[in-house]
Amino acid sequence: MRDPNNPCLFCNVKESGVAHENNLAYASYDTYPVSDHHCLIIPKRHIKNYFDLTNEELLACNDLIKLVKDEILNKDTSVEGFNVGTNSGTVAGQSIMHCHIHVIPRRSGDVENPQGGVRSVIPKKQHYIRRK
Repeated sequence: MRDPNNPCLFCNVKESGVAHENNLAYASYDTYPVSDHHCLIIPKRHIKNYFDLTNEELLACNDLIKLVKDEILNKDTSVEGFNVGTNSGTVAGQSIMHCHIHVIPRRSGDVENPQGGVRSVIPKKQHYIRRK
């Protein structure tokens, strides 16, 4: 099995595929999508995680997040929401050690109970009861 970190999969824009790009980042549809149209926003500079992004890179990534969101909503009317997130470090689930931000379209009924959203990374913490 190929190691996506050696050489870095995301440093090779042609191999990753480009849906959109700007000077500092590009968007690529995920090859292992969580849902239809799951997209990755990837800075062009090889950096390990989100916290290493410069302010300019953050803005470039955010511009692509919004562009991809609009594109997905225009081509798929079943999309009603999104999860946007990143894994920073192996203990957080990062497997490719090049920063990337997931844009995951969500649809009504795609899971039994979506409450808690990204909190489901620790399943016992996903569902909660609000205190008054």
